[in-house]
Amino acid sequence: MPTKGSVLVVTSPASASPVREALAGESFELVATAAAQALATLEDRAIDAVVLELSGQEATTALLGSIQDRWPGLPVVLITDDASPERIAEVVGLGASDLLLRPFAPPQLLFAVQKALAAAEKTAAAPPPPRAETGIVFGRTPTMQALRELLEQVAPSASTVLVRGESGTGKELVARALHRLSPRVSRPFIKIDCTSLPETLIESELFGYEKGAFTGATAQKLGRVQLADTGTLFLDEVGELPLPVQAKLLRLLQDRELERLGGKQTLRVDVRVVAATHRDLEGMVQKGEFRQDLFYRLNVVPLWIAPLRARRADVPELATYFCDEVVKASGRGPVTLGADALKLLASQRWPGNARQLQNFVERLVVLCRTGTITEADVKGELERPVRFATETGTVGADASGPPEGDASAGSGSPAGLALDAIVKSAERQALVRALDQAGGNRSAAARLLGVSRTTLYTKLEEYGLL
Repeated sequence: MPTKGSVLVVTSPASASPVREALAGESFELVATAAAQALATLEDRAIDAVVLELSGQEATTALLGSIQDRWPGLPVVLITDDASPERIAEVVGLGASDLLLRPFAPPQLLFAVQKALAAAEKTAAAPPPPRAETGIVFGRTPTMQALRELLEQVAPSASTVLVRGESGTGKELVARALHRLSPRVSRPFIKIDCTSLPETLIESELFGYEKGAFTGATAQKLGRVQLADTGTLFLDEVGELPLPVQAKLLRLLQDRELERLGGKQTLRVDVRVVAATHRDLEGMVQKGEFRQDLFYRLNVVPLWIAPLRARRADVPELATYFCDEVVKASGRGPVTLGADALKLLASQRWPGNARQLQNFVERLVVLCRTGTITEADVKGELERPVRFATETGTVGADASGPPEGDASAGSGSPAGLALDAIVKSAERQALVRALDQAGGNRSAAARLLGVSRTTLYTKLEEYGLL
């Protein structure tokens, strides 16, 4: 039975040793963590199976449910004291692939883990379904195949969907796929980016306004909600909505009703809402930054997109697809990615997820002088020093030191710099400059930067400027 792969062992301190001893010496990789760090570990790396043994039944149930919500199809071997029919039905319903009763014999656990890894390997080896139906490259990993199945199951309904995942993972593509696979496919798909509009305009953009509602309102304007009537409304980065607009959105979701700004007439609409966010909405609810009732209304069907670093087996197929698309768009001769090049691409973390990979592959294709992109080509671009002009000078390989907050210093890169670190340094400087110009007034600083106050507060917290 195949034993390759990585296994995440989540145990309480008292039970850690027996589990590790039972699995020690095998060819698969063991990654041990406490329950509090389990979800973060799954987000940070590719895991093929999970062994879960916690002392508290409630904690076990909660963690198992969270794992299957965000990584559906990931095999979880559960070790428990309770093997009653009711408990078995509960954990199997939550997605446990196998159940062992404590105390267990080491060979029992080893067999269960090998069986889980074999199932994961079989799923990964199976050819992925064609992508023409959805327009998305899902890849081979069980997590993404499970996402595809859930998407196809949910699409025909009118239920509200909340697409969650880091920036660059393809949340808008999932929203468009939901529309494409739904009975509303011939009706409008209307998108509104909640980060791109000032707080003073987002309400009128969403719900429209009547003539004379405010200075400059010389004619009636339909909002995006009415434009999406009988179709799909996509709220990108819904976590950026200000609280007053959240209240109006809640009414729309509850009653499918709205009133235009300055109007008295209640209008009914038939619209399917798909929202997306990279924010921690649960944390925002606790801080009072996002309405709890709205969160529940949006979170009817949550779809989680795993970051690329946690599903590196999908990188070769994604990179090949991006390469083919660039070649078709440019009209140049055929260019392919060599096997060694794909292997090197799959070994990278890609903090910008699929969007970053897509841009990197495009650069490789544009700069390729032959018909094959080699490992050396990829390595050369990964090691290329970053140079660009700034107001105060030029940043590059000859810079005297890393920018402020550069976590990559001493990482072994030729310039001691990383593009991500340079961008973060420039972003921090822009925040400081805007606060100075606004005299410390954060609302004014947000207007200067062209972002919402929620976004500004998030960035200030991220850079320690609060």
